[in-house]
Amino acid sequence: MTYDDFLGELNKAGLSVKRFADLIGMQPNSVSNYKKRGGVPIHLALIASLLAEMSARHIDYEPVMARVQPVKKRPRGAAIGGRFAGDKQTTLGFTND
Repeated sequence: MTYDDFLGELNKAGLSVKRFADLIGMQPNSVSNYKKRGGVPIHLALIASLLAEMSARHIDYEPVMARVQPVKKRPRGAAIGGRFAGDKQTTLGFTND
């Protein structure tokens, strides 16, 4: 599914990218990054299509999503100065001279 078609499905479901990401436990930036690729993975396309269909049939998807209780992932790439990729190792001792 193209990213534009994906946005269309979200629109039919009455969802923003941020709200969709919150529902499935992803970071909003991770979802919107698929715009660069032009398409979204099949599992996200399927979820968006199912939510759109449920919304069109006036079926509340909130209780269904609440049963699943996705755990929000931590954002990646937040390294700590002097540590490789935020790894829990000792400080390497590099200075910014």
